[in-house]
Amino acid sequence: MDIVVFTTGGTIDKVYFDALSRFEVGETVVGKILREGGVTFEFEVIPLLRKDSLELDDADRQAIRAAVAARHENWVIVTHGTDTMVDTARALADIPGKTIVLTGALSPARFQASDAVFNIGMAMAAVQTCGPGVWIAMSGHVFRHDEVRKNRGLNRFELLSPAG
Repeated sequence: MDIVVFTTGGTIDKVYFDALSRFEVGETVVGKILREGGVTFEFEVIPLLRKDSLELDDADRQAIRAAVAARHENWVIVTHGTDTMVDTARALADIPGKTIVLTGALSPARFQASDAVFNIGMAMAAVQTCGPGVWIAMSGHVFRHDEVRKNRGLNRFELLSPAG
């Protein structure tokens, strides 16, 4: 079983930057989380970008898409900032034959009270059990990429209403 994990930045890998409590995206902690979680199958973590998702542009999304499409693995996880996760999911939607799961965190993984470890575990389970396509695993839910949005007011992901 081979799973490749691309890290693109976002809150999941943020660290304090200075005394003013500003954050910046640091080195990824995803491999450490998976090893500490006792994952017993082969996985590879590939740091692709180190950006807040609000800083991602179309060129970045195309780079993510090209990296995912170029890999032989059919199971792919992309860690991503939550604000534009759905936009990147949409850019990956037409890659055939792969199960792609995007996940992130609402608070940095380095914080004790973070959802990061749980969401990474959810993504690992989702990539193995969902069919081909693009999925988003956040906060105990697995959503089809085209049926979800981030509700910034409530700081959570939710199903789109029938009106969109």
